Amino acid sequence: MTEQSGRAAIVTAASRGIGLAIAAALVARGDRVLITGRHPETLAEAVATLGGGEHAVAVAGKAHDEAHQDEAVARAMAEFGRVDYLVNNVGTNPVFGPLVDQTAEVMRKVLDINVIAAFSWTQKVHRAWMGQHGGAVVNVSSVASLGPAPGIGAYGLSKAALSYLTAQLALELAPGVRVNGVAPAVVKTRFAQALYADREDQVAGSYPLGRLGEPDDVAGAVTYLLSEHASWVTGQTIVLDGGSTLVRNLQ
Repeated sequence: MTEQSGRAAIVTAASRGIGLAIAAALVARGDRVLITGRHPETLAEAVATLGGGEHAVAVAGKAHDEAHQDEAVARAMAEFGRVDYLVNNVGTNPVFGPLVDQTAEVMRKVLDINVIAAFSWTQKVHRAWMGQHGGAVVNVSSVASLGPAPGIGAYGLSKAALSYLTAQLALELAPGVRVNGVAPAVVKTRFAQALYADREDQVAGSYPLGRLGEPDDVAGAVTYLLSEHASWVTGQTIVLDGGSTLVRNLQ
């Protein structure tokens, strides 16, 4: 484990998958992290994976619950005395089918978790620390935000809104706070498993780089954006797709 950098991050939905990979990459470079998720047991396992309480703490709750957000930000400030980085990784895709067939209730849920939560988390860390001291935010979007796709309209719509939110907040919070995003294609996680289960080779065969994404692929891009190497980058959403959009653009 590297020497601590003195900087600290909050990563939402980080008990496994992409969120945990991001948290691990931040810890590996010396940052301390507060991770969130719905289940205390899996969060405890994740904290152990990250090296224990010296490097990571966890607060369980639903990412779109403002009381949970307040608790997590307050805990981060109490434990670390600062919140330099925020990764809005939480996302949901509870339905599959034509957008016109979805209920207003489902649409509100998707937008609440995928968009409004990111806005609220950013607002809270800005008020707690970043507004006076600076920092950086990364929102985890999706290639689904880039255009219509059968069956995942609600999800794609919400991620397109998240990418817009990224650009808007980057404009408003500059120069002290940078806000960027990443837009992965299919990454091998439990969340995306239905998209490639039992046919991974077939799905990967449509990607020019010949494989699906791994959580570490996303973590590498996020840690770049949360570093001085990206000090002149803001308002951007980087597509991480193994070249898949190149193929789509040719169709």
